[in-house]
Amino acid sequence: MYQPYPGGSQMPEQPTRPPIPQSVTRAVQVMYVGAAASLIGIIIDMTTLSSTKAEIIRRSPNLTPTQVTNAEHFAVGLFIVSGLIGAALWVWMAQSCKAGKSWARIVSTVLFGIDTISVLAGAAAVASGGATRIYGIVVWLVGLAAIILLWQRQSTAYFKGAPSY
Repeated sequence: MYQPYPGGSQMPEQPTRPPIPQSVTRAVQVMYVGAAASLIGIIIDMTTLSSTKAEIIRRSPNLTPTQVTNAEHFAVGLFIVSGLIGAALWVWMAQSCKAGKSWARIVSTVLFGIDTISVLAGAAAVASGGATRIYGIVVWLVGLAAIILLWQRQSTAYFKGAPSY
């Protein structure tokens, strides 16, 4: 049986979510491109294995062939795991931003800041291959586009109007 809301005959109004602005929709699309780019990045990392092995040998010339192989296998695992985690973060942030969660825009910005530091460190390092370095910059540019879209005035109104739980 329906019980009226105390103090009135109407149910309290639920806060309505404003429609998703085009800037957030585009940011979400760009984030999905970033997820795909992270997965493609795994393939690019795999194509640079010869330079990875050469760098392992250059940095640690006293390693035995078995140790070099083990280090190379570890690097391959690291490439795969970091690419999958990166793709998962892109998808998670895209879905959370699309839902209007204000914390997701902040977390996305923090992750972009971390990626900026990573790209700058990678650009300064002699060890990373040219393809990997260039691809890292491409993924960074995708992130930059998403962040710019997320912080536009229309986007801000959307994130302020949506419940943040």
